Amino acid sequence: RGNPVLEHIRNVGKEVREIVADYQVGRTTGVLFLSLRYHRLHPEYIHKRIEELGNSYNLRILLLMCDVSEHQEPIRELTKICLINNITIMVAWTPEEAGFYLSTYKQFEHKPPDLIKERVDKSYHAMLRTALTSISKVNKTDVETLRTSFGSFAAISRATTEQLQNLPGFGQVKAKRVVDALEKPF
Repeated sequence: RGNPVLEHIRNVGKEVREIVADYQVGRTTGVLFLSLRYHRLHPEYIHKRIEELGNSYNLRILLLMCDVSEHQEPIRELTKICLINNITIMVAWTPEEAGFYLSTYKQFEHKPPDLIKERVDKSYHAMLRTALTSISKVNKTDVETLRTSFGSFAAISRATTEQLQNLPGFGQVKAKRVVDALEKPF
C-alpha cells in the first residue's frame, strides 16, 4: 500500500497478501522491488531480501527503480549481486515502466516461449539482405539493386569494383567496401 507502482499495473488481476517476494507474477515467478534511493540509504536491505527469498521461485527478478541521478555504480553493484544469486535484473526509470514490466510478466505467465522469440525470415531474399546489410553503408535499397542487377549472391561476390560503381547508389567507397567484405578472409 502506498506503492507508486501499483496504480500502473494494468490489465491483470491484483491480489494483496503476505508472500516472500514483493510481487508474484506467476506460480513460479517472484519479483523483488528496489528503489535506488532506498538502496542508497539501506544498502543491506537487498541482501536480507534475497536471503529471505531463497529458492522460493524458479524465476527470481529484481525490479530496480532508477530514481537517482548517480546510478551507474549502484546498478553495476546490484547486477553483480543478481548474477551471483541467479536473479534477473530489470531496470525501470519510472513507476509506469515498472508497472508495465510487472503487467507484461503476468500476461505472459502461461504463454509459450516461442511467442516472444525473434521471428527469423529464412527466405533467400531475407538472408541475402541480412548478409549484405551487415557491410558498412549498404542498405536494403542497395541489396535490391545488387539482387536485380546480378541475380544471386554468387554473382554479386564475383562482381568487380568497377561493375558495382556503375550501379545507382554505389560510389567508389561503397563498391570497395562490398568487394573487400566479400573477398577478404574473416
